[in-house]
Amino acid sequence: MTNETDVTVIGAGLAGCEAAYKIAESGYTVTLCECKPITRSPAHTVDTFAELVCSNSLKSDEETTAGGALKRELRALGSLLLSVAETCRVPAGGALAVDRELFTQKVTDKIGNHKNIKIEHRVVSDWGNGPTVLATGPLTVGDLADTLKARVRALSFFDAAAPVIAAESVDMNRCFSADRYGKGDSDYLNCPLDKEEYTAFIRELTSAQCAKLHEFEKKEIFEGCMPIEIMAKRGEDTVRFGPLRPVGFTDPRTGKRPYAVVQLRAENKAKTMYNLVGFQTNLTFGEQKRVFSMIPALEHAEFLRYGVMHRNTYVHAPEALDAYSRLLCAPNVFVAGQLSGVEGYVESMASGLLCGINAVRLLCGKPLVLPPETTVLGALMRYLSAPNENFQPMNANFGLLPPLAFPERDKQKRKAQYVQRALADLREFQKANDLV
Repeated sequence: MTNETDVTVIGAGLAGCEAAYKIAESGYTVTLCECKPITRSPAHTVDTFAELVCSNSLKSDEETTAGGALKRELRALGSLLLSVAETCRVPAGGALAVDRELFTQKVTDKIGNHKNIKIEHRVVSDWGNGPTVLATGPLTVGDLADTLKARVRALSFFDAAAPVIAAESVDMNRCFSADRYGKGDSDYLNCPLDKEEYTAFIRELTSAQCAKLHEFEKKEIFEGCMPIEIMAKRGEDTVRFGPLRPVGFTDPRTGKRPYAVVQLRAENKAKTMYNLVGFQTNLTFGEQKRVFSMIPALEHAEFLRYGVMHRNTYVHAPEALDAYSRLLCAPNVFVAGQLSGVEGYVESMASGLLCGINAVRLLCGKPLVLPPETTVLGALMRYLSAPNENFQPMNANFGLLPPLAFPERDKQKRKAQYVQRALADLREFQKANDLV
């Protein structure tokens, strides 16, 4: 970084562009470092900025979804990328989908023509001493990845994560709380299956459709993160002697050991979200919903995060970052986007925008800020820094939010309550911190 630059932003993806623009619009100068076209990750195909690699959909824009609520919060905070997305919108029902080529070109033009942004096309191996936003994404490789590994606890491998479901959607009459052999404090919810239920489940699991992987990803599967559908194909009882093993349990409804047991582990302290233990998967989202809902206690499960399987690099946020997404080992460095542990396009934009806001406040000598925990953005950021040995990247969902004081019984009305509370609290947050 030169003396003429106030902030260096490394990476011109969704998070990096959002951060760079926010800082530049505040009157500070930015050097935006981007490795393309010198080199590309295996998943990228164009040399423009903010490339949408996996899909052209930014997911639901409906007000009663967590994704829709997060978009409303970002619009209130002045998101560049969401405003560009609106101009590139294509028909997609209740989702915000864009013309990918037009979107990346418009973002590139906005960033490239900003008077306070200087673009340097180069490969970065380290960060300097000045204010920096590190936003190199889930495919961070080379010398920079080595630098991260040397300084922070980073995960860099083929990542297969299990689904997360809403606690309130679990049928508590068809499961029981207990730890294996009675050890512990009954921290797990256990969902029993009889032989007939198990056999039907395995049959559908082994024939379900999987998501497509990039060629470079297919080479990186390893035993420590074996997808449950691959495990099931090794024999009907393989899963029953693995993550669904019933030993050490007694079903209080029958007084006997179940034929198989699916365990749910709390994803947060409030126990509003549960992880399906051992259910790392590469099934398509629709197939996950269909097949995993065959587990009796999960017949009506609401999936807050579907299982994913892809090449991923992210820091172990609870140990590596402070509440404002700064590296604990280098407080001048903000980590934004999927590298910080958020999952998804809009979540990456949100992370970049907040890092941009706080980079400006750092330069101004103002206290750094975090939106209220009742907002989707604030709750997501708190998830990253909360102690969690089993940390996995997370997307926006209502399970992250604190409970409502007087929740509506109707599910859609209850979700509307979350959104109304979030936007009201965000407005107060903006006023209190001069972010209007």
